[in-house]
Amino acid sequence: MQATAAPEEGNKVRLTVEIDEAEMDEALDDVMQRLSREIRVPGFRPGKVPRKVLETRMGGAAVLRSEAIREVLPEYYSRAVSETETDPIDQPDIDVTGGEESGPVSFEAVVLVRPTVAIPGYGGLVVTMPTLEVTDEEVTAQVDRLRATSGELVEVTRPVLTGDQVTIDIRGTRPEADADGDDNDLTAEDFLYEVGSDGVIPGLDDQLVGTKAGDTVTFDAEMEALEQSVAFTIAVKDVKELQLPDADDAWAAEASEFATVDELRADIAERLRQRRIVEAQMALQQKTVEALVELVTEEIPEQMVLAELRERFHDLNHRLEGQGMSLGQFLGVTGRSEEEFLEELRAGALQSVKADLALRALVEAEAVEVTDEELDEELTAMGSRLEMDADQVRSQLEQAGRLAAVRSDRRKAKAMRWLIDSVELVDENGKPVSRDDLTVNQGEEDSK
Repeated sequence: MQATAAPEEGNKVRLTVEIDEAEMDEALDDVMQRLSREIRVPGFRPGKVPRKVLETRMGGAAVLRSEAIREVLPEYYSRAVSETETDPIDQPDIDVTGGEESGPVSFEAVVLVRPTVAIPGYGGLVVTMPTLEVTDEEVTAQVDRLRATSGELVEVTRPVLTGDQVTIDIRGTRPEADADGDDNDLTAEDFLYEVGSDGVIPGLDDQLVGTKAGDTVTFDAEMEALEQSVAFTIAVKDVKELQLPDADDAWAAEASEFATVDELRADIAERLRQRRIVEAQMALQQKTVEALVELVTEEIPEQMVLAELRERFHDLNHRLEGQGMSLGQFLGVTGRSEEEFLEELRAGALQSVKADLALRALVEAEAVEVTDEELDEELTAMGSRLEMDADQVRSQLEQAGRLAAVRSDRRKAKAMRWLIDSVELVDENGKPVSRDDLTVNQGEEDSK
């Protein structure tokens, strides 16, 4: 077989392929053997039907040859794609151009290929990192949370404030109650509720703030689960506030491993900072990819976006099935319409395709290569996950034509690592951020 590739307009490639006569004769023999086994001819056992008889049954030698050509075209197209290093992203349009009656067979395949995008200025990318600074207010908030664990609820006579604990009786009346008048599902007595938690009933917090023990409030609320409005009567029975212990050294020694509040605050500040560093490290790759994607201005083929969208949709359905949940239930829980969800999913697919194309462009721009040793390491790692040895993994990938894709993925990963190490880092105020500041204190991490 001989194959050549030539670019066409519209991001397409035309493959010109010729199958020599000997290969075509072999393919024709294979088709003959298969038809001989499949076609039932009186007087002949399966697999023993003579060629002339088969030709007659099929409508002539030309029809039989046409069937052989039809069967071998996909295989030879795949070989041509591999030999010419063509990267198709859609199904080809194939046209047989010669050999339909005898001799070598030639065909042309026009196919849409993965585009090459430009990433101008990738060497000067600037990534804004989240702040690593921990404020006194954040430390105090953590201290207060710790104090709350040893706080005491004390009944008060003042009006209700956000954060108070109130004991209330709830009664709801639906305009369309059940036929038997049962509305117990909307009634609760001595219900302990934290004001400001934004739960149970929409608008309840606004109604409770400013009331006192003994007060009663009435209001209507739209209950989404019931798909109707409900008239509520809320009786406030008592109001309690959480009184916190003094944040002094005695409390710190009792509530923590530290002898003083200052030592406790210092430890909290350091832990918060280490957490910020970990979050910044996780954000660095995503923000770097986003900055790289912004450089891509070319129109992305819809076929690539749809393929990524289908894959994401399939993965989501698989995860939902594992959780015993339907897509409709998932949308209900997340509060999104199907149109909003699909738009969001498509936007993510588009960004993913752009990121892939941008990384491929970076690989070529920086001439990133993967050595045989690095590929062997990747295959060994894959084998470890699959409980196979590296040779088995290589063999299966070669048979599936996926070994080149694995090498490509490794090249993109190396390019991504290079880019992360090369981008300029600044904080939210535009000040440079040292990579040394993004180093986690291992001792702190191990203690968590």
